Amino acid sequence: MKKTISTVILAAALVAGAIYANATQRVPSNNYGNNNQQQQQRTSGKRPHIDIVIALDTSGSMSGLINSARQKLWDIVNEAARAQPAPILRVGLLTYGSTGTEQDGYVVVQSKLTTDLDSVYSKLFELRTSGGTEYVGRVVHRAVKELNWSKARGALKQIFVAGNESADQDRTVTARSAVTNAREQGIFVNAIYCGSREYGVREGWDKVASLGKGVFASIDHNHGTVNITTPYDRELRRLNSLLNNTYVGYGPRGSAGLAMQRAQDKNALSSAGAAAASRTVAKASSVYDNSGWDLVDARKKGKLSRIRKESLPAKLRAMNKGELKAYIDKLEGSRKQIRKQILEISKKRTAWLSKEMKRTGKSEAAAFDGAVKRAVRVQARKRGIRMRK
Repeated sequence: MKKTISTVILAAALVAGAIYANATQRVPSNNYGNNNQQQQQRTSGKRPHIDIVIALDTSGSMSGLINSARQKLWDIVNEAARAQPAPILRVGLLTYGSTGTEQDGYVVVQSKLTTDLDSVYSKLFELRTSGGTEYVGRVVHRAVKELNWSKARGALKQIFVAGNESADQDRTVTARSAVTNAREQGIFVNAIYCGSREYGVREGWDKVASLGKGVFASIDHNHGTVNITTPYDRELRRLNSLLNNTYVGYGPRGSAGLAMQRAQDKNALSSAGAAAASRTVAKASSVYDNSGWDLVDARKKGKLSRIRKESLPAKLRAMNKGELKAYIDKLEGSRKQIRKQILEISKKRTAWLSKEMKRTGKSEAAAFDGAVKRAVRVQARKRGIRMRK
Protein backbone atom coordinates (compact mmCIF):
# COMPACT_ATOMS: atom_id res chain seq x y z
CA MET A 1 0.00 0.00 0.00
CA LYS A 2 2.84 2.39 0.94
CA LYS A 3 4.55 1.56 -2.33
CA THR A 4 1.37 2.36 -4.27
CA ILE A 5 0.98 5.74 -2.52
CA SER A 6 4.62 6.62 -3.18
CA THR A 7 4.21 5.75 -6.84
CA VAL A 8 1.15 8.00 -7.13
CA ILE A 9 2.93 10.90 -5.41
CA LEU A 10 5.95 10.52 -7.69
CA ALA A 11 3.78 10.47 -10.81
CA ALA A 12 1.90 13.58 -9.68
CA ALA A 13 5.17 15.38 -9.03
CA LEU A 14 6.47 14.51 -12.49
CA VAL A 15 3.25 15.78 -14.16
CA ALA A 16 3.35 19.02 -12.13
CA GLY A 17 6.98 19.52 -13.07
CA ALA A 18 6.23 19.02 -16.76
CA ILE A 19 3.34 21.49 -16.62
CA TYR A 20 5.55 24.09 -14.88
CA ALA A 21 8.39 23.63 -17.37
CA ASN A 22 6.02 23.94 -20.32
CA ALA A 23 4.47 27.07 -18.84
CA THR A 24 7.83 28.72 -18.28
CA GLN A 25 8.78 28.02 -21.89
CA ARG A 26 5.59 29.59 -23.22
CA VAL A 27 5.51 32.66 -20.99
CA PRO A 28 8.24 35.21 -21.83
CA SER A 29 10.45 36.62 -19.10
CA ASN A 30 8.98 39.65 -17.34
CA ASN A 31 12.41 41.03 -16.47
CA TYR A 32 11.99 44.25 -18.45
CA GLY A 33 12.41 46.79 -15.67
CA ASN A 34 9.06 48.62 -15.74
CA ASN A 35 5.66 48.71 -17.41
CA ASN A 36 6.70 51.38 -19.92
CA GLN A 37 9.50 49.17 -21.21
CA GLN A 38 7.14 46.18 -21.44
CA GLN A 39 4.64 48.26 -23.40
CA GLN A 40 7.48 49.54 -25.62
CA GLN A 41 8.39 45.99 -26.60
CA ARG A 42 4.78 44.88 -27.20
CA THR A 43 3.97 47.82 -29.47
CA SER A 44 7.24 48.06 -31.39
CA GLY A 45 6.82 44.87 -33.45
CA LYS A 46 9.98 44.16 -35.37
CA ARG A 47 11.21 47.72 -35.46
CA PRO A 48 14.81 47.85 -34.22
CA HIS A 49 15.55 49.87 -31.10
CA ILE A 50 18.50 52.26 -31.27
CA ASP A 51 19.72 54.12 -28.18
CA ILE A 52 22.47 56.70 -28.75
CA VAL A 53 24.03 58.53 -25.82
CA ILE A 54 26.42 61.41 -26.48
CA ALA A 55 28.79 62.37 -23.65
CA LEU A 56 30.60 65.65 -24.33
CA ASP A 57 33.59 67.17 -22.56
CA THR A 58 32.57 70.77 -21.74
CA SER A 59 35.85 71.94 -20.25
CA GLY A 60 37.35 75.22 -21.41
CA SER A 61 38.82 74.09 -24.75
CA MET A 62 35.78 72.23 -26.04
CA SER A 63 33.67 74.95 -27.69
CA GLY A 64 34.48 73.47 -31.11
CA LEU A 65 33.20 70.05 -30.04
CA ILE A 66 29.92 71.50 -28.77
CA ASN A 67 29.46 73.46 -32.00
CA SER A 68 30.11 70.30 -34.02
CA ALA A 69 27.37 68.49 -32.09
CA ARG A 70 24.99 71.41 -32.67
CA GLN A 71 25.69 71.44 -36.39
CA LYS A 72 25.62 67.70 -36.92
CA LEU A 73 23.14 66.06 -34.54
CA TRP A 74 20.54 65.85 -37.31
CA ASP A 75 23.00 64.17 -39.69
CA ILE A 76 23.56 61.55 -36.97
CA VAL A 77 19.79 61.16 -36.56
CA ASN A 78 19.41 60.73 -40.33
CA GLU A 79 22.10 58.04 -40.32
CA ALA A 80 20.27 56.08 -37.63
CA ALA A 81 16.98 56.59 -39.50
CA ARG A 82 18.40 54.53 -42.38
CA ALA A 83 17.83 51.38 -40.35
CA GLN A 84 15.30 48.97 -41.81
CA PRO A 85 12.56 48.59 -40.74
CA ALA A 86 12.25 52.17 -39.50
CA PRO A 87 13.81 52.22 -36.03
CA ILE A 88 12.64 53.47 -32.67
CA LEU A 89 15.40 55.99 -32.01
CA ARG A 90 16.15 57.52 -28.64
CA VAL A 91 18.96 59.96 -27.88
CA GLY A 92 20.48 60.96 -24.55
CA LEU A 93 22.99 63.68 -23.64
CA LEU A 94 25.53 63.92 -20.82
CA THR A 95 28.28 66.44 -20.18
CA TYR A 96 31.41 66.16 -18.09
CA GLY A 97 34.44 68.23 -17.18
CA SER A 98 32.91 71.54 -16.04
CA THR A 99 29.63 71.91 -14.11
CA GLY A 100 29.28 69.74 -11.03
CA THR A 101 31.30 68.62 -8.04
CA GLU A 102 34.05 66.13 -7.26
CA GLN A 103 31.43 63.91 -5.66
CA ASP A 104 29.33 63.61 -8.83
CA GLY A 105 32.43 63.48 -11.03
CA TYR A 106 31.62 66.80 -12.74
CA VAL A 107 29.00 64.91 -14.75
CA VAL A 108 25.57 66.29 -15.65
CA VAL A 109 22.78 64.20 -17.19
CA GLN A 110 21.40 66.82 -19.57
CA SER A 111 18.79 64.52 -21.10
CA LYS A 112 17.84 60.92 -20.44
CA LEU A 113 17.12 58.69 -23.41
CA THR A 114 14.07 60.05 -25.24
CA THR A 115 12.31 60.07 -28.60
CA ASP A 116 11.78 63.82 -28.11
CA LEU A 117 14.70 64.86 -30.29
CA ASP A 118 13.85 68.57 -30.15
CA SER A 119 14.31 68.60 -26.37
CA VAL A 120 17.76 66.98 -26.70
CA TYR A 121 18.76 69.45 -29.39
CA SER A 122 17.68 72.39 -27.24
CA LYS A 123 20.02 71.18 -24.48
CA LEU A 124 23.00 71.47 -26.83
CA PHE A 125 22.35 75.19 -27.15
CA GLU A 126 22.30 75.64 -23.39
CA LEU A 127 25.82 74.22 -22.95
CA ARG A 128 28.70 76.46 -21.92
CA THR A 129 32.36 75.61 -21.37
CA SER A 130 34.37 76.21 -18.21
CA GLY A 131 37.37 74.75 -16.42
CA GLY A 132 36.97 71.36 -14.80
CA THR A 133 38.23 67.82 -14.38
CA GLU A 134 37.36 65.34 -17.10
CA TYR A 135 36.41 61.94 -15.69
CA VAL A 136 35.73 59.57 -18.59
CA GLY A 137 35.11 56.64 -16.26
CA ARG A 138 32.51 58.57 -14.29
CA VAL A 139 30.52 59.77 -17.30
CA VAL A 140 30.36 56.25 -18.74
CA HIS A 141 29.41 54.86 -15.32
CA ARG A 142 26.57 57.32 -14.83
CA ALA A 143 25.32 56.87 -18.38
CA VAL A 144 25.05 53.12 -17.80
CA LYS A 145 23.58 53.41 -14.32
CA GLU A 146 21.15 56.31 -14.62
CA LEU A 147 19.70 56.12 -18.13
CA ASN A 148 16.63 54.15 -19.13
CA TRP A 149 18.29 51.82 -21.66
CA SER A 150 16.13 49.72 -23.97
CA LYS A 151 15.41 46.15 -22.85
CA ALA A 152 14.33 45.09 -26.35
CA ARG A 153 16.09 42.04 -27.73
CA GLY A 154 18.75 42.98 -30.28
CA ALA A 155 18.65 46.69 -29.37
CA LEU A 156 21.62 48.76 -30.52
CA LYS A 157 22.90 50.63 -27.44
CA GLN A 158 25.78 53.06 -27.86
CA ILE A 159 27.76 55.57 -25.83
CA PHE A 160 29.92 58.14 -27.62
CA VAL A 161 32.30 59.81 -25.19
CA ALA A 162 34.30 62.70 -26.63
CA GLY A 163 37.09 64.74 -25.03
CA ASN A 164 40.76 65.64 -25.04
CA GLU A 165 42.32 64.76 -21.67
CA SER A 166 43.54 61.46 -20.23
CA ALA A 167 40.84 58.83 -20.27
CA ASP A 168 41.87 57.49 -16.87
CA GLN A 169 42.00 60.45 -14.47
CA ASP A 170 39.17 59.16 -12.29
CA ARG A 171 40.38 57.12 -9.33
CA THR A 172 36.88 56.62 -7.92
CA VAL A 173 35.49 54.93 -11.04
CA THR A 174 38.21 53.84 -13.44
CA ALA A 175 37.57 53.88 -17.16
CA ARG A 176 38.31 50.15 -17.27
CA SER A 177 35.66 49.23 -14.68
CA ALA A 178 33.03 51.58 -16.14
CA VAL A 179 33.51 50.40 -19.71
CA THR A 180 33.63 46.73 -18.71
CA ASN A 181 30.32 47.17 -16.91
CA ALA A 182 28.83 48.85 -19.99
CA ARG A 183 29.80 45.90 -22.17
CA GLU A 184 28.21 43.52 -19.67
CA GLN A 185 24.98 45.47 -20.23
CA GLY A 186 25.32 45.08 -24.02
CA ILE A 187 26.35 48.70 -24.59
CA PHE A 188 29.03 49.67 -27.12
CA VAL A 189 31.40 52.37 -25.84
CA ASN A 190 32.98 54.51 -28.56
CA ALA A 191 35.88 56.86 -27.82
CA ILE A 192 36.33 60.10 -29.77
CA TYR A 193 39.55 61.94 -28.97
CA CYS A 194 39.74 65.62 -29.86
CA GLY A 195 43.29 65.87 -31.18
CA SER A 196 45.83 63.73 -32.99
CA ARG A 197 45.58 59.96 -33.01
CA GLU A 198 49.04 59.73 -31.45
CA TYR A 199 47.95 61.78 -28.44
CA GLY A 200 44.68 59.86 -28.20
CA VAL A 201 46.59 56.60 -27.89
CA ARG A 202 48.95 58.12 -25.36
CA GLU A 203 46.00 59.28 -23.25
CA GLY A 204 44.36 55.85 -23.32
CA TRP A 205 41.34 56.54 -25.53
CA ASP A 206 42.10 53.59 -27.80
CA LYS A 207 41.89 51.29 -24.77
CA VAL A 208 38.45 52.68 -23.89
CA ALA A 209 37.20 51.79 -27.37
CA SER A 210 38.87 48.38 -27.30
CA LEU A 211 37.32 47.47 -23.95
CA GLY A 212 33.98 48.83 -25.11
CA LYS A 213 34.06 46.90 -28.42
CA GLY A 214 33.61 50.31 -30.01
CA VAL A 215 35.26 52.68 -32.45
CA PHE A 216 38.30 54.78 -31.58
CA ALA A 217 38.49 58.00 -33.60
CA SER A 218 40.64 61.11 -33.45
CA ILE A 219 39.01 64.28 -34.74
CA ASP A 220 39.78 67.94 -35.36
CA HIS A 221 37.00 69.36 -33.20
CA ASN A 222 37.75 72.93 -34.24
CA HIS A 223 38.13 72.57 -38.02
CA GLY A 224 37.07 69.04 -39.00
CA THR A 225 33.33 69.63 -39.38
CA VAL A 226 32.20 69.94 -42.99
CA ASN A 227 29.25 72.20 -43.82
CA ILE A 228 28.36 72.76 -47.47
CA THR A 229 25.45 74.85 -48.71
CA THR A 230 23.58 73.15 -51.53
CA PRO A 231 21.16 74.38 -54.23
CA TYR A 232 18.40 72.41 -52.45
CA ASP A 233 18.59 74.03 -49.01
CA ARG A 234 16.26 76.94 -49.74
CA GLU A 235 13.50 74.65 -51.00
CA LEU A 236 13.92 72.45 -47.93
CA ARG A 237 13.43 75.51 -45.70
CA ARG A 238 10.20 76.33 -47.56
CA LEU A 239 8.90 72.79 -47.15
CA ASN A 240 9.88 72.85 -43.48
CA SER A 241 7.58 75.82 -42.92
CA LEU A 242 4.73 73.98 -44.62
CA LEU A 243 5.46 70.88 -42.55
CA ASN A 244 5.23 72.86 -39.31
CA ASN A 245 1.73 73.97 -40.28
CA THR A 246 0.52 70.35 -40.08
CA TYR A 247 1.23 70.14 -36.34
CA VAL A 248 -1.57 70.75 -33.83
CA GLY A 249 -0.72 70.81 -30.16
CA TYR A 250 -2.87 69.25 -27.47
CA GLY A 251 -2.71 68.91 -23.71
CA PRO A 252 -0.33 70.64 -21.31
CA ARG A 253 2.64 70.19 -23.67
CA GLY A 254 0.89 71.38 -26.83
CA SER A 255 1.84 75.05 -26.90
CA ALA A 256 5.32 74.38 -25.55
CA GLY A 257 5.88 71.63 -28.12
CA LEU A 258 4.97 73.90 -31.02
CA ALA A 259 7.21 76.66 -29.64
CA MET A 260 10.07 74.19 -29.08
CA GLN A 261 9.81 72.91 -32.65
CA ARG A 262 10.13 76.38 -34.12
CA ALA A 263 12.89 77.37 -31.69
CA GLN A 264 14.99 74.38 -32.74
CA ASP A 265 14.43 75.25 -36.41
CA LYS A 266 15.98 78.62 -35.61
CA ASN A 267 18.81 77.05 -33.63
CA ALA A 268 19.69 74.75 -36.50
CA LEU A 269 19.68 77.61 -39.00
CA SER A 270 21.83 79.76 -36.72
CA SER A 271 24.46 77.02 -36.36
CA ALA A 272 24.74 76.28 -40.10
CA GLY A 273 22.50 76.33 -43.17
CA ALA A 274 23.41 72.70 -43.74
CA ALA A 275 22.21 71.87 -40.22
CA ALA A 276 18.79 73.36 -40.97
CA ALA A 277 18.53 71.29 -44.15
CA SER A 278 19.50 68.10 -42.31
CA ARG A 279 16.98 68.85 -39.57
CA THR A 280 14.21 69.21 -42.15
CA VAL A 281 15.11 65.80 -43.57
CA ALA A 282 15.05 64.31 -40.07
CA LYS A 283 11.61 65.82 -39.45
CA ALA A 284 10.37 64.01 -42.55
CA SER A 285 11.50 60.64 -41.18
CA SER A 286 9.67 58.19 -38.93
CA VAL A 287 12.10 58.75 -36.04
CA TYR A 288 10.80 62.30 -35.50
CA ASP A 289 8.01 61.55 -33.04
CA ASN A 290 5.95 64.19 -31.25
CA SER A 291 3.06 62.02 -30.11
CA GLY A 292 3.30 63.56 -26.63
CA TRP A 293 1.94 66.89 -27.88
CA ASP A 294 0.89 66.63 -31.56
CA LEU A 295 -2.55 65.27 -32.52
CA VAL A 296 -1.46 63.66 -35.80
CA ASP A 297 1.41 61.74 -34.22
CA ALA A 298 -0.76 60.90 -31.22
CA ARG A 299 -3.35 59.21 -33.43
CA LYS A 300 -0.65 57.19 -35.19
CA LYS A 301 0.41 55.93 -31.74
CA GLY A 302 -3.18 55.03 -30.81
CA LYS A 303 -3.44 57.76 -28.18
CA LEU A 304 -6.33 59.78 -29.62
CA SER A 305 -9.08 57.92 -27.74
CA ARG A 306 -7.36 58.77 -24.44
CA ILE A 307 -7.17 62.51 -25.10
CA ARG A 308 -9.88 64.47 -23.29
CA LYS A 309 -11.89 67.01 -25.23
CA GLU A 310 -10.82 69.79 -22.88
CA SER A 311 -7.19 69.03 -23.81
CA LEU A 312 -7.85 69.93 -27.44
CA PRO A 313 -7.36 73.41 -28.92
CA ALA A 314 -10.45 75.57 -28.50
CA LYS A 315 -11.38 75.41 -32.20
CA LEU A 316 -11.53 71.59 -32.10
CA ARG A 317 -13.58 71.10 -28.92
CA ALA A 318 -16.90 71.70 -30.66
CA MET A 319 -16.20 69.01 -33.30
CA ASN A 320 -17.84 65.61 -33.10
CA LYS A 321 -15.78 62.45 -33.63
CA GLY A 322 -16.40 62.39 -37.37
CA GLU A 323 -15.43 66.03 -37.84
CA LEU A 324 -12.31 65.61 -35.73
CA LYS A 325 -11.31 62.53 -37.72
CA ALA A 326 -11.75 64.40 -41.01
CA TYR A 327 -9.69 67.31 -39.68
CA ILE A 328 -6.80 65.07 -38.62
CA ASP A 329 -7.06 63.07 -41.85
CA LYS A 330 -6.54 66.25 -43.83
CA LEU A 331 -3.50 67.27 -41.78
CA GLU A 332 -2.00 63.80 -42.00
CA GLY A 333 -2.52 63.71 -45.77
CA SER A 334 -0.78 67.06 -46.15
CA ARG A 335 2.08 65.95 -43.91
CA LYS A 336 2.62 62.75 -45.89
CA GLN A 337 2.76 64.70 -49.13
CA ILE A 338 5.21 67.28 -47.76
CA ARG A 339 7.41 64.59 -46.24
CA LYS A 340 7.47 62.77 -49.56
CA GLN A 341 8.68 65.94 -51.30
CA ILE A 342 11.34 66.50 -48.63
CA LEU A 343 12.68 62.96 -48.96
CA GLU A 344 12.78 63.22 -52.76
CA ILE A 345 14.77 66.45 -52.53
CA SER A 346 16.98 64.88 -49.86
CA LYS A 347 18.09 62.18 -52.30
CA LYS A 348 19.10 64.83 -54.83
CA ARG A 349 20.87 66.82 -52.12
CA THR A 350 22.81 63.76 -50.94
CA ALA A 351 23.93 62.96 -54.47
CA TRP A 352 24.98 66.58 -55.04
CA LEU A 353 26.93 66.65 -51.77
CA SER A 354 28.75 63.43 -52.64
CA LYS A 355 29.94 64.89 -55.94
CA GLU A 356 30.88 68.20 -54.31
CA MET A 357 32.88 66.48 -51.58
CA LYS A 358 34.86 64.59 -54.22
CA ARG A 359 35.36 67.71 -56.34
CA THR A 360 36.66 69.77 -53.42
CA GLY A 361 38.57 66.96 -51.73
CA LYS A 362 36.69 67.44 -48.45
CA SER A 363 36.20 64.57 -46.02
CA GLU A 364 34.35 63.74 -42.80
CA ALA A 365 37.24 61.57 -41.62
CA ALA A 366 38.31 64.11 -38.99
CA ALA A 367 34.77 65.18 -38.04
CA PHE A 368 32.72 64.37 -34.94
CA ASP A 369 29.69 63.28 -36.94
CA GLY A 370 31.82 61.19 -39.30
CA ALA A 371 33.08 59.13 -36.36
CA VAL A 372 29.60 58.68 -34.93
CA LYS A 373 28.00 57.71 -38.23
CA ARG A 374 30.70 55.13 -38.95
CA ALA A 375 30.10 53.53 -35.56
CA VAL A 376 26.33 53.51 -36.05
CA ARG A 377 26.71 51.63 -39.33
CA VAL A 378 29.26 49.11 -38.05
CA GLN A 379 27.53 48.37 -34.76
CA ALA A 380 24.07 48.20 -36.32
CA ARG A 381 25.31 45.36 -38.50
CA LYS A 382 26.66 43.60 -35.42
CA ARG A 383 23.14 43.72 -33.98
CA GLY A 384 21.67 42.34 -37.19
CA ILE A 385 20.09 45.68 -38.17
CA ARG A 386 19.96 46.37 -41.89
CA MET A 387 20.91 49.86 -43.04
CA ARG A 388 19.61 51.50 -46.18
CA LYS A 389 22.33 52.58 -48.63
